[in-house]
Amino acid sequence: MDLNYLRRLLRIFDESTATELSIEEEGVTIAMSKTNGAPAGMVAPTYMMNAPQPMMAAPAAAPAAAPAAAPAPAAAPAADDGHKLLSPIVGTFYRAPSPDADAFVQVGQRVNVGDTLCIVEAMKLMNEIESDAAGTVVKILVENGQPVEYNQPMFIIKPD
Repeated sequence: MDLNYLRRLLRIFDESTATELSIEEEGVTIAMSKTNGAPAGMVAPTYMMNAPQPMMAAPAAAPAAAPAAAPAPAAAPAADDGHKLLSPIVGTFYRAPSPDADAFVQVGQRVNVGDTLCIVEAMKLMNEIESDAAGTVVKILVENGQPVEYNQPMFIIKPD
């Protein structure tokens, strides 16, 4: 990762009103937070950067991190049988292409592989997220306008 790019990113984050930011690029994860240990009303920037992992270790590390980070949702999947569509990126979840348009999908609707289910906005880019399974949408796990993390479940689809 380019050091000048990192410096610009830190400067923009420090000057913004955002309190948290996480970016993954070229195998490097950068997480920033302005809330760690600061007294109320004060902001203390905190920066964390993970070094790239070897290609063989990355798949093993990612699944191990997901269950540890989400102990509360572990109880819910028992009732939510089906395929989970995960967010491929960090961003903001939108159910429709515009505020006045109908949602791409509703609970109970049948979808095919490749059907657009939502949009995740990341860095002012609107990324259409397509279904990777055919079936019926059983549950929508994210509210419109809510931030989503990488690999966060967004939909549960009951396969055909």
